[in-house]
Amino acid sequence: MSDIVTGPDGQPRCRWCAGGQELLDYHDTEWGFPVQEDSRLFEKLSLEGFQSGLSWRTILVKRDNFREAFDHFDFNKIARYTDHDVERLLQNEGIIRHRGKIEAVLNNARLAQAIVERDGSLAAYIWRFEPDKDKLAPPRTVTTSPESVALSKALKKQGWKFVGPTTMYAFMQSMGLINDHPEECVIRSKVERARELFKRPGR
Repeated sequence: MSDIVTGPDGQPRCRWCAGGQELLDYHDTEWGFPVQEDSRLFEKLSLEGFQSGLSWRTILVKRDNFREAFDHFDFNKIARYTDHDVERLLQNEGIIRHRGKIEAVLNNARLAQAIVERDGSLAAYIWRFEPDKDKLAPPRTVTTSPESVALSKALKKQGWKFVGPTTMYAFMQSMGLINDHPEECVIRSKVERARELFKRPGR
């Protein structure tokens, strides 16, 4: 089966975005475009953890609920959460009520603070793992890479949770560290242009 589907405007797109309007909008305006804001990077790291065992669409339709519940993923605020907040979140029907995943966000928020203190920003740290585009596998052909394995190991060594290599590869795809839109996808050239203009943090 081809990785390409024809969108409502007649243009070719990644097949996975055909599952609903929210996926199409996400594909066209977010997936693969480079991100340097720490809060957005932390949000995606957190939501990728919540996605474990679920579909991205399930998470995407609840994203606004997650943002409201987790102070828009301001990790400085989340780092101050207590057991009371965990219980509050477990009662929130608008999010995924999984104790381990919720507690992982709190744990990771405190560790994100440590990265910022040491490296200046979460973005500066994350973007060090950007792959050499000349050594990338063809788009949509792999689910891990040496760089996603390295990022996973580096975060796990610091105590981060729900950051396996496959999860980190999906994170890299979505946050623009790689352009994994197939050559035929109408959005690929837009992402590539955005990556060319993007100023890598910490460099």
